[in-house]
Amino acid sequence: MPFHLDTFLPYLLSVAAHRTSARFAALYAAEAGLTIPEWRVLAHLDHSGAASVRDIHALVHLDKSVVSRAASRLEQAGLVKKQGDTADRRLIVLRLSPEGTALMLRLSGIAERFQAQLVAELGTDAPTLARALQRLAPGSEP
Repeated sequence: MPFHLDTFLPYLLSVAAHRTSARFAALYAAEAGLTIPEWRVLAHLDHSGAASVRDIHALVHLDKSVVSRAASRLEQAGLVKKQGDTADRRLIVLRLSPEGTALMLRLSGIAERFQAQLVAELGTDAPTLARALQRLAPGSEP
């Protein structure tokens, strides 16, 4: 029996995730010129407050070097502030600047509208899909 990639669930999940991410990325890139790593860093800081590159790396599923470069670009743009960790001098703690907070307020509205659009596209399947994805990615927020 031949293998059918187009019915292989890991492949379908990967394609759906990539296409959904690209659609959303186009929105925040148009609004603020952000890359995917920059968006993820900002969104994490908006949710958690101050965090180290190591913490962000673990939670947003990006390499430390990618997170570090994104944080540096965000700092240069005035959206993030860096400071040394008082408990561990090897760590750099990031937090949103007032400009970063204002940007995340605008981007949060875009994210909420995008989520509502996806839910509408999925119709009555949306809650079932969300529950299934939560089982595959425990600890992530819906």
